[in-house]
Formats: sequence, C-alpha cells, structure tokens
Amino acid sequence: MDFKQKMLRDDALKGKTIVVTGGGSGLGKSMSTYFLELGANVVITSRDIEKLKNTAAQLEEETRGSVGDSAGKVLPVQCDVRNYEEVEAMVQASVEEFGTVDVLLNNAAGNFISPTERLSANAFDTIIDIVLKGSKNCTLAFGKHWIDKKEKNKSILNIVTTYAWTGSAYVVPSATAKAGVLAMTRSLAVEWAKYGIRSNAIAPGPFPTKGAWDRLLPGDLKEKFDLAKKVPLKRVGEHQELANLAAYLVSDFSAYVNGEVITIDGGEWLKGAGQFNLLEAIPEEMWDQLEAMIKSKKRN
Repeated sequence: MDFKQKMLRDDALKGKTIVVTGGGSGLGKSMSTYFLELGANVVITSRDIEKLKNTAAQLEEETRGSVGDSAGKVLPVQCDVRNYEEVEAMVQASVEEFGTVDVLLNNAAGNFISPTERLSANAFDTIIDIVLKGSKNCTLAFGKHWIDKKEKNKSILNIVTTYAWTGSAYVVPSATAKAGVLAMTRSLAVEWAKYGIRSNAIAPGPFPTKGAWDRLLPGDLKEKFDLAKKVPLKRVGEHQELANLAAYLVSDFSAYVNGEVITIDGGEWLKGAGQFNLLEAIPEEMWDQLEAMIKSKKRN
C-alpha cells in the first residue's frame, strides 16, 4: 500500500483560507502543501520571515507544478505566537489579503528532551509559551474576530500529542502544554459551537521531521532509540497520512465532527503510554553527552 497517496478530491478546500502556525517547515509545511493542492489559500507563519518567504515560493512552485492553476496562494507572515499584538497583526494581514480566514491550524511547537530537574525555569517557560500560550493567543484572536464579524462555518484544528492525556517522562513541559491545548480544544468545541466554530485536534505519533528530530535526538541516538519499534505497525508515519487527516478535519466533509481528538500513531500509545519513557535507560553520563551535542548543534 502506498501511504503517500492523497485522499480528498482535488477541489475539496477550494475557496477556503487556512492559517498554519509553524507552517514554514516540518509537518506544518507538509499540511500546507496539501491544503494548497486542494485549492485553499494558506497563510504560513513563524518568526523567521526569510525562511517563510523561501518556503512560500517553493510551495507555490511545487503545487502549481502538480495541480496547475487550481492550487491556492501562499501568504508568509512573520509572527511570534507568544506575542498577542503580533498575532492580532497576523490576523489583520491575513484578512486584508484574502478577505476572510476559515481555518486556524495551531501547529507551532517546541520541545526539550531532558530530565525535568535539569531544565531551567526559563526553558520550561519557553515551551509553555510557544505551545500553550501561542495556541491560546491565536485561538482567542481569531475567535474574537469571527464572533465579532458574525462569521460562520469556521474551524480550529490543534496539533497535540498522545502524551497530552497519558503524560510522558523527559518531555514534561511539552506534555503540560499539550494537555492544556487539548482541554482548550474540548472546552471551546462546546462553548463556541453556537457561533459556528468547530474545534478539533490531532494527536500524531512518530512522524519524523529532519529539523525537529535532529534537535531532539542528535547523532546516533535516533538509531539507539528507534521509536518505530514501539509502534505495533512497526513503522513511523508518512507526512501525507497526517496531511490527509488534517485536510479532512478542516474540510466541510467533517462538518459534524466537533470536540474530537483523533490519534494517528499506529497504536503506539496503546502499546506503551509515554513516547519517551524508554529514555529511563539512558545513564547519567549520556545525558551530559546529549546536552553537549544539542548545544553544539544550536551554535552551528
């Protein structure tokens, strides 16, 4: 079976505008690509505007090459989701360019793999601020805009993790933040349904991305801690599989899906809760080595 096969019909998102935070790389970029191929306009945001501009040009070239003029347009907008004023400016820029926004995809994230006692308070805050505060900022800004303008048929999709409900050792800031995003997802699904706003989440298992996984597991650690071995299906996910699910959840085909978190992990969390619990086997001296490798990568 070809797990990279595309699922929805070509015009499934025609006429929609979708904002993807952290859309310049990794899973955000993969989902944005498919949204464009399905006819949506996409706003991609992050703090690095030059990277965003390069990604936007690449996405437009690739999608027009694959589906022609039916592909949507890309708008890169610099935005630090931790700053509410920047988020409000991003909302305004998106509306000015496309007239309206139909979907918010809260994808921007950060993570540290570390024993919690080794983290500084600032390191812990960094993850909370990006994941939980950033998702809250974007959700509140777009929600207020949609409600004020009395716009209906809007959708919020949050990217969480399976350890949002199980917890996981060695990624405590991320688990804490993602649990908050999951609670916000389910709460607003009820509260904002009367305004025509749906709220759902996806909890992906292992979907390796070059940048994030190199930072989390540098060097040969990816081989030592092969997460595919923890998945009953004995493989990691393909980006297109996640993009297929995301496209469905932001499309009108899922109009009756509200307040759900859909797990796409090959059965991993059922086999053993907590993606990183296996790191219990790392000896103290290896944590020193891991920290040195991560710091070296940051300097480079």
